[in-house]
Amino acid sequence: MVGSAPILETRKLTRFFGPVRVTGDVDFALHPGERRAIIGPNGAGKTTFVNLLSGRLAPSSGQVLLAGQNVTAMSEAGRIKQGMGRTFQITSLFPNLSVRKNVFLAVAEHEGVAWSMFRSAAAHRDQFERVDELLGRVGLADVAEVKAQDLPYGRQRLLEIAVALALRPKVLLLDEPAAGIPTSESHIILSILDTLPKDIAVLLIDHDMDLVFRFAQRITVLVQGSIMVEGTPAEIAANERVRKIYLGESDHAAA
Repeated sequence: MVGSAPILETRKLTRFFGPVRVTGDVDFALHPGERRAIIGPNGAGKTTFVNLLSGRLAPSSGQVLLAGQNVTAMSEAGRIKQGMGRTFQITSLFPNLSVRKNVFLAVAEHEGVAWSMFRSAAAHRDQFERVDELLGRVGLADVAEVKAQDLPYGRQRLLEIAVALALRPKVLLLDEPAAGIPTSESHIILSILDTLPKDIAVLLIDHDMDLVFRFAQRITVLVQGSIMVEGTPAEIAANERVRKIYLGESDHAAA
């Protein structure tokens, strides 16, 4: 990772909503295989920043580069095809379809066979093997035939991760993947993240500080739409301003 070119980069990325600047001149770099987290108080602009990275929002100025390519003007769908995967604060699944079909649609779309999805299952053996592998990875094999809407919210988040992974991303943006999952069970998310291919760069936003500090190799602290500080978990935990304002007095230095 050290010395490698960034897989995802922003240059002076800025976004206004009317007269209010919610993202300000952000220079950010994520490297291949890196595990990075973004933290900050409510209203810091974390989700807006991820929306700018993914193409859901267009910046007022600045650039987004993916694998060295300027994708600032590229649509969200275009960025997905270029290797950017994402989960959301609120799940975005097909609620009336089964868990297996949700993942199959993503696999089929990525492999360019969605047009033939109504052919027999035997014609899609490779795709269904991929689906089963993904469901096993996120711990949903036992509910493969359950409708997405009938899953507990926390397990819907796991399904969303499987859907994102089906697209074989180079970069995976995880917007509060532990939302709806009890803190005592956040280790489930961590264990899944530990199984991800090491060449995928993962950017995590979450309020679960234990999850963040156990997951991240580096942490970016965002405040009022700008980067306040970046560093290793130990460096961030030792930063007095971060500790007092954003982390409270919890001691994560040993995490």
